[in-house]
Amino acid sequence: MTKSSILKFLLTFLASITFLTVQAQDPKYPSEITVAKDGSGNYQTIQEAVNAVRDLGEKEVKILIKNGVYKEKLIIPSWKTKIKLIGENKENTMITFDDYSGKLNPAGKDAFGNLKFSTYTSYTVLVEANDIILENLTIVNAAGRVGQAVALHVQGDRFQARNCNFKGNQDTLYAATESSRQFYQHCEIEGTTDFIFGTATALFQNCTIKNLSDSYTTAASTSKNQKFGFVFLHCKLIADSSITKAFLGRPWRPYAKTVFLNCDLGKHILPVGWNPWKGDLMFPDKERTVLYAEYKNVGIGASPKARLPWSKQLTDKEAKNYTIKNILGGNDNWNPLETN
Repeated sequence: MTKSSILKFLLTFLASITFLTVQAQDPKYPSEITVAKDGSGNYQTIQEAVNAVRDLGEKEVKILIKNGVYKEKLIIPSWKTKIKLIGENKENTMITFDDYSGKLNPAGKDAFGNLKFSTYTSYTVLVEANDIILENLTIVNAAGRVGQAVALHVQGDRFQARNCNFKGNQDTLYAATESSRQFYQHCEIEGTTDFIFGTATALFQNCTIKNLSDSYTTAASTSKNQKFGFVFLHCKLIADSSITKAFLGRPWRPYAKTVFLNCDLGKHILPVGWNPWKGDLMFPDKERTVLYAEYKNVGIGASPKARLPWSKQLTDKEAKNYTIKNILGGNDNWNPLETN
């Protein structure tokens, strides 16, 4: 290589470094954004803040959300990756909306020609992007007991929710898509029927799960290809005082997987524990292929000898497989406990 070639290479390299540095420091794309309803932040709505984040950015952006009730149908699209939404206070920082399945869409037809919302479009918050973290937030679907009405719908991979509340009735939390890995820690989730449902691989650690009716807590639709579905570790299952006949879950699809390990099960959980979802004409014998299991649960609702025969009590050896690494690691060895 000649001296002129070396000089040209160095100049090109230095120019690229300078460009990247300037780009990273571009004030148009700050690493921290504040949302406040009173106008004291950068934006007054959370959607505006999300929209302001650099598309497919390489660095995490924190959106700090001041206390308030934000009536928004919030969408984090697939190209708005690596965003951390942090509420000022879990109880006082709320995102709420009230769409539900069957409700007329005031905007007219959606992209698929539908005039009404469905379960899948009834969300208050939709997360399509990868590497999204929610902290100290309450997300509510306030439609009431009108049928399916989703509070949080997550499709993205490597999703985390920490110290959050998810409130609704039927279908509160939709942990969607086979390729999605989700981690919920110190969260409170409440609803009536199938209020934690979907295909994702989702780990719930030290969460409180509250039944608001005599119905079904979970409805997994795990695919045949997935090793894990919904896993509840050291969670507490509680209910309104009038609730006495709740199930741990029923299978939405024939290879559903749901496991409760070292959980405290309230007296509202029926002795049989699980329900086979009879009457499903497409999949009439799902209990033959599902994995519905428990390990060393405690509380009045923990009745291993009374459980349905097609459910399972894990052995010590089998329970050792239920680690964060095994459940969520995937091909990239993701560990949500190693992220901020």
